[in-house]
Amino acid sequence: MNDDHDATIESLLVSVNRLIRVAAHASGNTTSSAVWRTLGILDSEGTMRLGELARVSRVSQPTMTKLVAGMIEDGLASRAGDPTDSRVGLISITDAGHAAIVAWRATLTRAIGPRFADLDDDQWNILHQAATLIAARVRTEIPA
Repeated sequence: MNDDHDATIESLLVSVNRLIRVAAHASGNTTSSAVWRTLGILDSEGTMRLGELARVSRVSQPTMTKLVAGMIEDGLASRAGDPTDSRVGLISITDAGHAAIVAWRATLTRAIGPRFADLDDDQWNILHQAATLIAARVRTEIPA
């Protein structure tokens, strides 16, 4: 990549991160972003071992253990034994967890929507194309 491309990617990353923070703040929801991130991972990637979930979410295993315990207590996730290794727990999103992440995403959309209300059709088309391109690029497994 050249310097212009690097600057564009950097701007995109910073802007998307800021967009999510602004939307989360505007929503008034006090649930930890780590919970939403973990639910999102389970929703898109499916059942995972706790250690793998911690790695993908970029938190320590003890932190993930606490997150998952709270999510299980709240009915958002479940833990089952791994039939191939009794020492390992498999973490899954529950129906309530799926409903919660869908509702959270809708809340974020409503919270941030007014910032885009003045876009014209051409700008919406550009934004749609960019979102489609980005979504296609991030639908890959996170490397070990």
